[in-house]
Order: sequence, then structure tokens, then C-alpha cells
Amino acid sequence: MNAAPELAKIRHQVMWNRLIAVVEEQAQVMIRTAFSTTVREAGDLSAGVFDLEGRMLAQAVTGTPGHVNAMSESVGHFLKKFPARTMREGDHYITNDPWLGTGHLHDLTVVTPVFHRGTMIGLLANTAHVIDIGGLGMGPDGRSVFEEGLYIPIIRCFEEGRPNETFFEFLRAGSRLPVELEGDVYSLSACNDTAARRLGEMLDEFGIDNLAGLADFIFASSLRATEAAIAEIPPGIYHSSIHSDGYDAPITLRAAMTVGENDIRVDFDGTSPAAARGINVPAAYCRAYASFGIKVVVAPEVPNNWASLQPFRMKIPEGCILDARHPAPVSVRHVIGQLLPDLMMGCLHQAVPDRVAAEGSSCLWNPPLRGGAGVSSRREGNRMPPDFEIITFNSGGTGARRQRDGLDATAFPSGVRTMPVEATENVAPIVIWRKELRPGSGGAGRTRGGLGQIMEIAALDDMEFACNAIFDRIQHPPRGRDGGHEGAAGYVGLKSGVPLRAKGFQIIPDGDRLILKLPGGGGMGPPDARDPEAVARDVRDGVVSEDEARAVYRVALTAAGGVDDSATRDLRRNNRKE
Repeated sequence: MNAAPELAKIRHQVMWNRLIAVVEEQAQVMIRTAFSTTVREAGDLSAGVFDLEGRMLAQAVTGTPGHVNAMSESVGHFLKKFPARTMREGDHYITNDPWLGTGHLHDLTVVTPVFHRGTMIGLLANTAHVIDIGGLGMGPDGRSVFEEGLYIPIIRCFEEGRPNETFFEFLRAGSRLPVELEGDVYSLSACNDTAARRLGEMLDEFGIDNLAGLADFIFASSLRATEAAIAEIPPGIYHSSIHSDGYDAPITLRAAMTVGENDIRVDFDGTSPAAARGINVPAAYCRAYASFGIKVVVAPEVPNNWASLQPFRMKIPEGCILDARHPAPVSVRHVIGQLLPDLMMGCLHQAVPDRVAAEGSSCLWNPPLRGGAGVSSRREGNRMPPDFEIITFNSGGTGARRQRDGLDATAFPSGVRTMPVEATENVAPIVIWRKELRPGSGGAGRTRGGLGQIMEIAALDDMEFACNAIFDRIQHPPRGRDGGHEGAAGYVGLKSGVPLRAKGFQIIPDGDRLILKLPGGGGMGPPDARDPEAVARDVRDGVVSEDEARAVYRVALTAAGGVDDSATRDLRRNNRKE
């Protein structure tokens, strides 16, 4: 037997793993050097390496699917404007074009050519969410993309290592946070430079001159593995729908998923039309999150790259909210886009019910907060409230899984980290008085939905400030599956008791505070099938009330907090008779 082909496969697999390590270091350098808390604290970013045709070879483990899957399309746009033959070592290219990048102006995408021994061998790309890009700020109130901030076409920000000073002058002039924004561009460029050096070291170590052979192996292996995983899904056409609160009217997303022999196609016919405000979704962002929602169920073990995404095809009707066309407002496209994995799981639940979770809070609750002269003209003595612009990332609960409860206060599908209170308070005059799990918010079920959070936020000294609300799941809470109950709906209001709108720029007046109650995840299976000991533990932990344990889970407790077995059997027996 000739062992050479098998040894070659092992060698390629080792190089593939090394490539993933290279781009993971790329992401970690960005986190360590970023100025924006959205990047260094929440990890709202992506990083990847691409071949000379703009096809993604590998992505960092750290990052979000909305960024990385959309970014997998964006490198091709860079190459159309700046063909590889025109690129030089030390060049860095940038854009935040929502239709050429990752869906809204707050995401900067930087692409860098990689040279080895004088020859271009590939490209590195990254995306990061920055705090401020000017305009109205991150919020849904814009009526066109031109109101939403500084619009950067694909241009060189560094030419052969030299900064494009004209670009940086425009950049600084267009932002409320010029130092942070300029620093982030340097950070994005530096992390690509680091990855380029590591990539060169890798090629030298393995004695190869380019990535072509490794790319062929990665693409062939990934496509074969993904198609094999699809073949295990029962073929058919599966339908699902999901609802968003929308801006001033509810939004419906519909999908018909066709599972074929070696591909999965999704048609979004019947989805609501584009909105007048900034909740619209560019098509690339729709494809990014829809593909992710399918992949985590169908082929979660296959590394993400160009080939592993090819079998997932989307048909997005023109004019619908998932195919926003320029110059539609798109600033908070994540509010709708992050519902797509739950929509995909609604389809796949009919084919492989054991693999999917119940619906979760889905979209992030990340309030952009602003204070100072741009918000208030009121002075306290001779003192004006300080100017600030900050955003803090927070999450509700995820949906229950088949065998496990949902995760508390965890971001799915975005995968970003919850931002520490201290990080926010350190860079803005904000006090977060409460940040705690929300009891009773997880949907009841055989497995329980994850808990949301309760947050109480104020400006320093309880002075006036503003919140650009971008919340959802208030009118349409996360649904359970297979008899599981829905999670608790979200809530936005003032501590004084006045409710606020879920979306839009609103003032928190002097002496008052912002109250956020984040949604809980939906439950899975009938609540009276839950292990009584698990219910008793939830009551002891303050997650479920004793009344809910009895009325919903049909579990009776002793005075000591244990399970009253006899009374519980009677409760459940009577419940089933009813």
C-alpha cells in the first residue's frame, strides 16, 4: 500500500489547523489593540484568510457569523475595484459600505494582501463594529443610509505602509469619537500585518511557496463533508415563519426550505416588504445568518469556509426586508437578521427535531447611550452634563435544547460576549445600578429556556441622557417547541414607571433611570415532563417561583424545599386527565 496519499492528507490537515490558529491570533491581536469596547470587550468582530480569488479558506474561532459569513462575500468586491495585480505589500483597503461589507456603516472591513518572498499569495480580512461613525448614531430612526453616518467606499487607507492622511482627516472629522475611530483602523490593519507574518512563517516551516494546494484540500474536504451531512437530513420542503416587533408595525419573516440530495435551498417568499426605517437587511447579511442557522444544525463540525457555505442557497424576493437595496436605512439590520437562525430551525425542526433548540431572545439588547450638549441644554449650576457616546452589549436567554436547559444571558446567534459593567463605566459617565438574572423569564418546559436579565442604567448623578432603543421580542416573545412555553417578553421603560418605545431615540430625564428587562428563551417539551428535582433546584436558586413550580410544572415542594413525591404524582396525574 502506498502511504504517500494518506501522509499528504495528514500534512494538509495539520496545515489547515495551523491556518485556523493564524487567523485566531489575528482576531486576538485586534481585541488586544482595539479602542472600541465593542471589539475589545464584546468581541464583535471577525477575521479570516482568503485565496487570490477572494474565497475564504479559514476564519477565526472568535467572531460573529453575521460578520464572517458576510465578509466571505465582501473580499470579492475589493478585488473587483483593486485587482490583485495592482496591490502592493503594505497596502490596506477599507470600506463600511453596507452592501459591499457586512450590512451597516458601523462595521469597518479591512482587507490586506499577503506577500511571501515578493509574490502575493492571498489576502487577510477582518471586520469590527465601531462605536460611532457619525450621523444619527446607531439607531433605527434614519430614513436612508445617508443619514446613518460616514459612508466609506472601498479605498486604500494605507499605501505600501504609509497612512492615507486625507482619508484619516475625513474619518476624524466625521465622528463624535475621532480618536477611538482612527485607533480602530490602525488596530484592524495591525492585526492583518501580524497574521501576514505568521502566514509567512507557516509557509517557510512547511516548505511551500503558496496556498493553492492547501486551498484545494480545504475546499474539497469541506464540500464533501457538508454534502454528506445534508444527505442525512430527510429530503422535503419545510415551512416556517417568525415575527418581529418591527419599528412601527410588526414584521413577518417566512421561509420555505427545500432539502435536496446535496444542497439546501431557502425561499423567503411571503416575507414583509422593506421598512421605512433602519431595520432593513442587506442580502449578504441575510445569507450570512440564514446559512449559519442551517449549518449549526446540519454540519456544525465542518469548519467554516467558502466551500462549506456553497450548498446553502437563498432566494430573497426583491423588495422584501431581507433584500434592502441602496439607499435603504440599515443601521440596526441585526434586529431582523438575528431572527433568521430561529426561522431556519423552525424549518429544520420538522426534519430533525432532536437537533434544534427552541426560540431564544435572538437579537442583542445593546443600547446605544448618549449624553451631553447633543442631548440636553440643561445646566446644573455652571455644569453641563459631559458629552459621551457608548454602547453596551447584553443578551437575553437562549432557547431550551432537547437535552439541556437554555443558556442564561448568552448571545445566540451572534456569539458576542456580554460587556462587563466595569468596562462601560470606565469609559463613559454611566452607572449600571442593576445587572442581574431575571427570575421566571425562561420558558417552562421539559427543558427550560435560558433566563434574561434585568438592567437599571443611569447617567452619573442621575443626569439626563438618551437611549437610541434597538430592542425586539417585546410584542413577540420567543416561542417554545413541542409543548414548551414561550419565554418572557422584553420590556423597556423608566424607573418612574413610564414605558418606552422598543425602538428609537428617547430621553431619560433628570433623576430617572432606564430599565431593561431582557427576554427569556422558549422551553422545550411539556413542563410536567421536567424532572421534579430540577424544578426544586430552580426554586431553591430563585429561578422559578414556588407558585410556578406547582401551577406550571406540577411539582409540589416540602417545607424544606425538597420534592413532595406523592403530591407531585397527584398533580401530574390530574393535569394529564384535564
